[in-house]
Amino acid sequence: MSRRVVILETSDVIASGIADVLAYSAHFKLIGTVPDTDTLEHRLPLDRPEIVIVGNPDAVDMTSLRSIVGSDVALVALVYRYVSQQQLRRFNAVIDVADSRGDIIETLISTETSSGDNSGEDNNFELSKRETAVLIHVAKGMTNKEIADTLNLSVHTVISHRKNIMHKTGIKSVAGLTLYAVMNNLI
Repeated sequence: MSRRVVILETSDVIASGIADVLAYSAHFKLIGTVPDTDTLEHRLPLDRPEIVIVGNPDAVDMTSLRSIVGSDVALVALVYRYVSQQQLRRFNAVIDVADSRGDIIETLISTETSSGDNSGEDNNFELSKRETAVLIHVAKGMTNKEIADTLNLSVHTVISHRKNIMHKTGIKSVAGLTLYAVMNNLI
């Protein structure tokens, strides 16, 4: 079943590019593009998105946006200029316009909402191929920048993959992730 996606972006060019990426995957159904949170709020009951991709994440009041969409909608930051790490941490995932089509789709597929507290069941525990690759490099002691350079990803995408890995495994330390990689014969 396709996940319903709304793009919150003022630039038609950027919104069209993301729409084109989504069109190549049966996992997603683009419901529409909105230029601001007011329009999103009015269309929300009709659109019922499961994912909202937010362009220009620094310009969005996250508290207001989260209260509009609720906790069961995943918020994904779309990065095409500098965004503070503090702001990016408030999103469920991060995609970068420099990421490949496949990496964007993979990140969106693995995106979950933040409404859970990790104490319940996690139906998507398995790591994606890209998350596994990132985990292997983390276990080898590489920095986010080194991993990004090695895998041809943006640093933001590496951070997003690391957040997903920690969420899926429930492990919060590099030492714990290294042990997990060793015990699962990844290194």
